Amino acid sequence: MSAAKATGRQPVRERLLAAADELFYEEGMHSVGIDRVIERAGVAKGSLYYIFGSKEELVRAYLTRRHEARRDRIAARLAKHYSPKDQILAVFELLEELFAEPGFRGCAFLNASAETQPGSAAEQVCAASRAWVRSLFVELAGQLDAANADALGRQLVMLYDGATVAAQLDKDPSAAAQARAAAAALMESVMTANKS
Repeated sequence: MSAAKATGRQPVRERLLAAADELFYEEGMHSVGIDRVIERAGVAKGSLYYIFGSKEELVRAYLTRRHEARRDRIAARLAKHYSPKDQILAVFELLEELFAEPGFRGCAFLNASAETQPGSAAEQVCAASRAWVRSLFVELAGQLDAANADALGRQLVMLYDGATVAAQLDKDPSAAAQARAAAAALMESVMTANKS
């Protein structure tokens, strides 16, 4: 549902966030002015500044909400699997579903990182989200009893990132399936080495 259709039925903060989410993700944070967000949300200009204080804080809230949604989607998917190997593969399966959604424009955090300034709110949230993804894969790799869980986790993050970039640039959702196959082969190789 677009932010315009939601006008009047959601609290002002939610309408602003929904509008920012649509516009920032579709067009980029710097190319979208506050006036467009306000117009899309159907609220008064003062509401945005009263609730968020500035565009930078609206950007922080937009990215934080995106991070929480990603974390929740992944956690729900992981909960359906018991072995760390299956959980890792499930993350790539989730990516394939996300890449196939209409309107997929890549990773909001990679896109935002291209626009951030050092020390900005966007850079801080992107760094925190990145650290979460890395720690997730390192933790799951550790549960595989990998000799070097940190290295394996970082390699899995590279597959995750590579799939995301390929899906965006090549317009090919199957990049996630290819990354999943590479992750399975990588884990098999590590587990075989551990048995030796």
